[in-house]
Amino acid sequence: MDTSLLTTQNMKNLKNEKSHVLIALFPGQGQINPCLHFSKQLINLGIGVTLTTSLSTFSKIKKLPNVEGLSFAPFSDGYDGKFQLSSVDDFHMFYSSVKSRGSKFIFNLIQSNAKNGTPFSHVIYTIIMEWVGLVAKKINIPSTLFWIQPATVFYIYYYRFTDYSDYFKKCDAKDKIIELPRFPPLSPIDFPSFVFDDVESSNWAVQSVKRQIEMLSSEENPRVLVNTFDDLEFDTLRILKHVTMVGIGPSIPSTFLDDNTFRADMIEISSKNYMDWLNSKDKGSVIYIAFESYSEISSQLMEEIGHGLLKCGRPFLWVIREGQDEDKMEDKLSCKDELEKQGKIVSWWSQVEVLKHPSVGCFLTHCEWNSTLESIASKVPIVACPLWNDQVCNAKLIQDVWKNGVRVNVSEGGAVERDEFNRCITIMMGDGEEGEELRRNVKKWSDLAKEAMKENGTSSVNLKAFANEILLGHNEY
Repeated sequence: MDTSLLTTQNMKNLKNEKSHVLIALFPGQGQINPCLHFSKQLINLGIGVTLTTSLSTFSKIKKLPNVEGLSFAPFSDGYDGKFQLSSVDDFHMFYSSVKSRGSKFIFNLIQSNAKNGTPFSHVIYTIIMEWVGLVAKKINIPSTLFWIQPATVFYIYYYRFTDYSDYFKKCDAKDKIIELPRFPPLSPIDFPSFVFDDVESSNWAVQSVKRQIEMLSSEENPRVLVNTFDDLEFDTLRILKHVTMVGIGPSIPSTFLDDNTFRADMIEISSKNYMDWLNSKDKGSVIYIAFESYSEISSQLMEEIGHGLLKCGRPFLWVIREGQDEDKMEDKLSCKDELEKQGKIVSWWSQVEVLKHPSVGCFLTHCEWNSTLESIASKVPIVACPLWNDQVCNAKLIQDVWKNGVRVNVSEGGAVERDEFNRCITIMMGDGEEGEELRRNVKKWSDLAKEAMKENGTSSVNLKAFANEILLGHNEY
C-alpha cells in the first residue's frame, strides 16, 4: 500500500474547508465503520477530516473510500497487519506499540499540518485512545472522545472509576442487585466484563478506560459524542451531571438506513453463492449467525449452536471464519453433514447483504455494538449470545429495555446449551404472541433510527450543533 498517497489524498481540498479535524481510532475491526461514517457526516457539514490509525487497520480495508475532504494518515504500529493474537499479553504488547508509535506520529502530524497550511482545529479520538487526547492537550488543541459503544456502558464505566469506585470493589458475582444513581437495578451479569476487576492489576483496556474517565472528570463540562440516538437511550444520555453525552448515531453505513431492499449493486463484491441460496428462501425464514472477527468462539459453543439449529429445523446462514492458521473451523463440528443439508455455512459474507435480505428472520449474534445497531436499522430481531466486554450489557438492553430480541441463558455449568438456542430461535421465528411483540418493537426502533439520521432528526441536529459551536468556533492551531 502506498502510504504517501494516503497521507496526501485530498489534502489540497482541505485548505478550502472551514475547519480541519483529526480523527484517531484504535486499530480494531469494530472501530472502522463508525469512524468512516462519522467522517462523512462531518464532511457534509463543510469540515475537512483526516483519519489516522495504524497500517494494521488500513490493511483490512479492501478499498479506501474516495471522498472529497477526507484524507488518510496511517502509521506503523510495528506489526502492520501481521499481528497474531495468542494470549492477552500479546494484545497488551500490541496496544503498547500502537500507543508509543502513534503518539510520536500524531504529534509530528499535527505540527507538520500546521506548517503546510492545513492545520487541525480539533482532535477526536475513540475508546482506548485516551493518549491521543493527551498529545492534543500538549500542543493546546481541543479534543473530544467519540464513544462507539452505548451510552449505558459509558455511564457504568464513569461511575465505576469515579464516585462508585469503592462500591464496585465490594461487589462481586454473588450480589443479586447492584444499584447506581438514577438507574434501574442491574445484576452482575448485566455489566461489562471488566467492571469488577481490581483496577490496579487489571488489563491494559481497563486501565485505558480508567485514564479516560479521569481525564474527563478533570475537565469542565466535557462533551462526549456517542454512537447512539436519543430515542434509544434518552434518559441515559442525560443522566450524568458532569459530562454531556451527545447522541449522533447510529454511525453505520448508510445502506442499513435505506428503506429499500438490498440490491446487488450496493456493494462492490457480492457472493453469488450465498445470495442465490438466500433468494430461494421464503420471507423471514432464515436464521443468520455471525460472531465478531477477532473472537474465535470455542468448539463447545459451536457444537451447541449447531445442535440447536438442528433441533429447530429451520434454514440458516452461518458465518464461520477460518482460524488463525487458516483452519476450517466448521470441520470440527460433529454434526456438520446434517447441518449442510439444512442450511449454509460460509467463511466470507457481506453483513449488509444478509441483514437487508428479506429472507432473514433473526440474527444470532454476540451483540457487538456495530452489529446491534445494524440489526436494529435493518428490522431484524436478535438472539443475543454475548461473549464479553460491553456485549453483556448490550444483551441486557436488547432483551429487557428495547425488547427487540431475547438473550440466551447460561447453564449452571457456565455454558449455553443447545436446547436454549432452540428455545430462543423458536420464540423469534415463531408465530406466538411473544415473537409478534418483539417484531413490532424491531420495526419501531428501526423507524426511530432512520428518523434520527434524517436532516432534521435528533442525531443530525445534535451533530450540527456540536460542529457549529465546537468545531467551527475554535481558532486553528
